[in-house]
Order: sequence, then structure tokens, then C-alpha cells
Amino acid sequence: MQNTQVKLMKRPVGEPTNDCWKIEDAELPEINDGEVLVKTLYLSIDPAMRGWMNASRSYIKPVEIGDVMRALGIGEVVDSKDDNFKKGDFVSGNTGVQEYASLPAKELIKVDPSFVDLPVYLGTLGMSGMTAYFGILDTGLPKEGETVVVSGAAGSVGSVVGQIAKIKGCRVVGIAGGKDKCDYVVNELGFDACVDYKEDGLRKNLAKACPSGVDVYFDNVGGEILDTMLTLINKRARIVICGAISQYNATESSGPKNYLSLLVNRARMEGIVVFDNIANYGKAAKEMGGWIAAGKLNANYHVEEGGVKAFHETLMKLFSGANTGKMVLKVA
Repeated sequence: MQNTQVKLMKRPVGEPTNDCWKIEDAELPEINDGEVLVKTLYLSIDPAMRGWMNASRSYIKPVEIGDVMRALGIGEVVDSKDDNFKKGDFVSGNTGVQEYASLPAKELIKVDPSFVDLPVYLGTLGMSGMTAYFGILDTGLPKEGETVVVSGAAGSVGSVVGQIAKIKGCRVVGIAGGKDKCDYVVNELGFDACVDYKEDGLRKNLAKACPSGVDVYFDNVGGEILDTMLTLINKRARIVICGAISQYNATESSGPKNYLSLLVNRARMEGIVVFDNIANYGKAAKEMGGWIAAGKLNANYHVEEGGVKAFHETLMKLFSGANTGKMVLKVA
């Protein structure tokens, strides 16, 4: 048995190209005491991966050249030298883009496929869902009756943010690309409205969807949409900066031109990183699990086939907006 791996071989400028990666077979990793051998079943495909490929300073160290590409995964235990895990257990952890991973048992979390499908533990009950939960509740601080706008509303984070805001009694407006996605956001996720950013008249359409202005804006895309939203915020508005997928492959970027709206409206714009909330993941998972069981939270996900060799193609589909819900790559 061999372990197919995807390794980072060069840092991209602009969009990652296929030659950024090397696919190679390695011997099956051995495990030491306190470690677990995991067969990867699903990989989480995230916009953050693009940032991990850069050498610049960030909230997490970059993937080194020659290393297996970083990725969160769901897998099955095939061997264990830790009493807390046995063969056949399902776990989540930082598997990397490879078919097998030898991981410290203390870094793994058991997951239960009888409760929800395994990919949900990479989405709504994984990093995406945790980002949404803490970002909207702890940083966005939505109040009943307020207007919340979410960009990337059909994606893994935005879809959960909007649903949580609805659970908390807010009026929720999504921003997504294309009629199909906007229909999905309204009809399946339960948002009050959704604006198609691909249509002309973005500001006019957003203003129409938010006649009372915007109290909370959750930003996943950056760029023109963030700049436009700054012109629509209310006094004491909260802007949550979660991501900027429109900028990740840009060779040049600039900050928002309308930032003085923060001063005029005494508003707050704050960035979030999900890892700051690790101590409270259990609390969030319990509450969101309850919402899923009660039918209040739709835990949609999008699966791509092809195994680890399809990693580059799948990553690029994410940046073209091919997914609704959480994007995952099926490995086995």
C-alpha cells in the first residue's frame, strides 16, 4: 500500500497553476506511541488555502515548499497506538492533501456518521461552521430586528452566518453570484432577500433590499462589494471581516475607498480568525447540532470526486464559485 500525496512546489503569483503541485507516492506512514494512522475520506477545500501558499506573515505559518499541502480532513482510523482511538473510528483533523496521515491522537476529534453525513463535520460542524458561529454571534453581535447582510451567501461560511442571524430574529440579506445561487439562498436557506452581484446596479439593488440600512455586514469577499457596503451601514454598525476571496488571486490590491463611513457612523470593522475560539468549539457544535436536529439549520455541502489528484481542479472550482454550501473533495 502506498500513500499518494500532493506537495506544494512553488508559491503562486496570482492564480495557482497546476505546476504549483507535485503528486507523488510515498510509503505508508508508520505510527509511534500516542499516534493514529488515518485513511482520508474527505478533504475540506477552503479559500484560506490560497493564503497558506504565500510566504507572507499571516495568522498561521505558510505551507513550506516541498511539504504536503495543508488541509483539514475526515478519515477512518486504520491503526492506533492510543487507547482513545480504535480501528474503525471516524475522526477529523489536519490530514493534509494525502490518502493516509499519521497524526497525534491529541489533535484528532471523533465524529459520528450516524448523526450527520461525514462532510458536515468539515462544514457546518467544522471550521466553516465555527467561523460563522463565532464571527456573527461574538463579533457581529446581531440583535433581533436588525438587518444583517452576508456576502458569499451561498458558500460554506456565509450560508451558515445568514441562517444563524435568522435564528436570532434578524432580517437577512445575502449577496451571491447568479440567479440560481440567489434562489437557493432565499428558498432553501431562508434568507429574506438575495442580491446578485453579477447584475448591474449593485448599490441600488442592495439599497432596495435594505430599506432601513445595514446594521451588521459579514464580509467574505472584499473588493468592490465591501466598498459598496460601507456606503449603506447604519450608525454603530458592525462589519465582520472574515475573508476576501475576490482578492486572493489578485497581483495588486487596495483597501476600501469608503472607509471614512466608519468614522461618520461610529461603526466598527473587525477581523476574525476561527482558531481564537478553540476552547469553545464544543459549545458551538452542541448548539448548531441542536439546530440541525430541529430543522432550523440547513447543513448543505458540495462534493467533488477524483481523489487527491483532483485537488488543484477542485480548488480552482472554489474560486470560480462552482459550489453551493461547503466544498469537499472525496478521497476514498
